[in-house]
Formats: sequence, C-alpha cells, structure tokens
Amino acid sequence: MELTDIKGKKILIVGLGRTGVSLCKFLDKYEADVTVSDHKSKAELADYLDEIEGLNIKYDLGGHSPKTFLQQELIILSPGIAPQLKIFEYARNHGVQVTGEFEFASQFVKEPVIGITGTNGKTTVTKLVSMMLKESGVKTWVGGNYGTPLTDYVLANDKVDVLIAELSSFQLEHVNTFSPKNIVFTNLAEDHFDRYKTMEEYVNAKRRIFINTNQNTTSVLNADDNAIVELARDPSVQRGRIFYFSRKAALEPQIMNIGGAVQVKDKIKLRTGPDIEEYSIADVKFKGVHNVENLMSAMLVASEHGATKRAMQSVISSFRGLPHRLEYVRKVGGVQFFNDSKATNVHAVRKALDAFDENVILIMGGKDTNLNYTPLQEIIRRKVKNLILVGEAKEKINRDIGDYSETFIIGTFEEAILISFQKSRIGDKVLMSPGASSFDIFDSYEERGNYFKDLVSQFKS
Repeated sequence: MELTDIKGKKILIVGLGRTGVSLCKFLDKYEADVTVSDHKSKAELADYLDEIEGLNIKYDLGGHSPKTFLQQELIILSPGIAPQLKIFEYARNHGVQVTGEFEFASQFVKEPVIGITGTNGKTTVTKLVSMMLKESGVKTWVGGNYGTPLTDYVLANDKVDVLIAELSSFQLEHVNTFSPKNIVFTNLAEDHFDRYKTMEEYVNAKRRIFINTNQNTTSVLNADDNAIVELARDPSVQRGRIFYFSRKAALEPQIMNIGGAVQVKDKIKLRTGPDIEEYSIADVKFKGVHNVENLMSAMLVASEHGATKRAMQSVISSFRGLPHRLEYVRKVGGVQFFNDSKATNVHAVRKALDAFDENVILIMGGKDTNLNYTPLQEIIRRKVKNLILVGEAKEKINRDIGDYSETFIIGTFEEAILISFQKSRIGDKVLMSPGASSFDIFDSYEERGNYFKDLVSQFKS
C-alpha cells in the first residue's frame, strides 16, 4: 500500500489506547475517512480523546455497532483486541478487510526490520540489541510490543538504519505481508490461554512471523528449546539462513561449523562469518541462566547489522537487566527479595527458579488463564521451601503443585508478602514469580512489581 491510497478511504480503528491514538494521527494526516470504535465510554477514554482533539474523527463509543463496521473499507485493530470476536467475522463475511496495527503500518516501512518474538525474553532481547547497535553507532528505532506503535515511526518520517520490533502473538495474528530482515525466536511455551483455546492456536499465531521469509532472511533460533527446533523443521522456516544459539557446550562443534552462538563455561563463542569470536560473561550483572540465552540471540542479530565486538562486550559487562525480571529488590535480615512480576507463565517461573539452588520462598498467583502448572512439580519439590499462593489462580495452582512444598493459600497480596517474610530465615530467597497475569488485582505486571517493591521496602532489618 502507498500513502496515497489512504486518502478518502473509510477506515475504522478498533481500540482507542496508545496505538489507537497513533493510528488516528497518522490516518488523519493522510486524509482518510476515520472512525474510532471502543467498548469504553467517552468518560473512560477522556485522556486519549484529549490527545486527538481537533482531528477529523468520528466516534462509535460505549459498544460496537455492526452498522458502523459494515460501512468501512478497512478495519484496523489495536493489539489487545482479539480478532476472533464475532463482529469481525461478521465484517469479513461482508467483504470488509480486517488487519492489525503492526501489519498495516509495516506496509509503509522500507528499512530492514528485526522481528523479535517468543514466549519469554522478548523485551530483554529487544533492549540488548538496541544497546549493542547504539553503542556501535547504528541508528535504530525500537518499538512494537516494546511500547511504541510502529505507526509512530511511519508518522514521524525519521529514517533509521534498522527497526527493532518486539512482536507478540497478538500482533503476529494479522501478519500477511510483513517480511522482517531478521527473526529472533527466543522460546515457545504455553501462554495466553485466555485468548487461545489450544496450544496449537498460540503456536500458529507465533508461526506467522515466518510466512514471508526468503533467501535474504536470517533467523536466530533457540537450539535448546524443543518446540523451537520442531518449528524450524517446518518448510516455511527452511529458507534463508538460520543461526542457532545454545547453552549446551556439547553443541559447540556443530554450531560453530554452521554459524551461531554457544556458551562454553564463562564464555560465549559466536560465529556469523568466517571467524569465531569469544566474549566473556564472567562479570555479567544480571541473574538467571536464561539471560545468557537472551545475550546470545541479541549478539547474533546485532552483529548482522554492524555491532562491533567492543560494543557487544561492553553491553554484556554493563547490562543489569530490566525491571520486574528477576530484579533484586533488597536484603532484609539476611533474606534476599526478588521481583519477577513479568513471569506471567509457567515457562518463566521455571527459568526464574533455575537461577537459585534451594531455600526459595515462592509467591505465585494472579489471573486464572487455565495454564497447566504440573511441569513445575519437580523443581518446586527440589528448590521451594514455602509456596505462597494468592489471587484468582491460587486454587488452580494449588491443585497442580501445592503438594510439592509447604503451601499457604492467602487472601490478599499484602498478606502474601508479609507471610513470605515471616516464614523466611537467614539465607532464604523470597521470589515473587507469579506464573499468571496481573489483571485479577492490578492493571499491569509493572504495577504489581512496583507494589511488591513498595511493600518490601517497608520491612525493617
């Protein structure tokens, strides 16, 4: 699509959040006939409406009118809007095209795009890649699921060398034409079962990142993740170049032969061309073996766009991790507290527990999205001294893993944090790694993590 194709076109934006506002500004600039639909009321959307005051926009608020939907030529969904809703099926059946914001905006991007996806680690890898390239003097744009809509980049018309886009399954659901120059796939595990009925549905959404790969595409894949390896056998992935990364030193000969990255003791060996380079990870400042995987994937894709060895080693040595991801909070009376609020699924909790040997007091719970927690049974038995459950999912988690540790089912979040401290002894680690989304109590995992830190800050040594 060309920008000239937008003028006069009847376009409906569904969902007036940050992404919806960006779309409104972009489409108004290029003189589309724009309508916004949102189930929230005008009062609830007041802050967003203030941002687009004065634009030539029509509104369908407080619900979704089928009549409004059928009057459009194109419907663009914000990422949080599930495309499976009946009203979108109704519109499609009447010949209206339905797409997502990222897919729509990507049609106007001519620069190379690094697409970063996976169940966990996406944001950390996105941040690492941007730091390595910035340190190397490469001009980048960072966004997507990371926080800034791609439409913002198109609207600003500020050209960069490469775009780094974190992509959730929600954004990938709509992909038809988007063709990234590079793909990073961190891992694949159960998640978002409040949106997807089966694991297959979730995987199929993620798989769409590969539908336009070609001989110029380089994919960076996790060799230690069986689901990723299985996905790589799909014929749609077998075009272009593939770099694998692994924490298994036994894979060093195989990976170094074809190109990729592997951890060997306290070093990362990396090859993207004729030479093998070595990087020290002896002084990394962030916790969790999974972060070595994040480093390797970031290094592989950053090196494809000009990241220097000096810059990558500098980032390895200085990066302290992101908030709410195994974040060290403080030590109180010999007890260490860690905030892992971003761990909203089972895979993330396992990775967090891998960072500790034993004597963990684990706080779990949140919105119940029908996840299966039984894969945690053995690691809970070995490492968790007390399991403290709170929130909507606490009974489900208790049924799956409650018998593998001394377990307490708690009524409020505040009580859960207090009891974790009361049960702790010198040398223990209190880990808040919920294994569930925050939306039963909090508006976001950030709000949950910040509240945890506030409560812990009040404990007296």
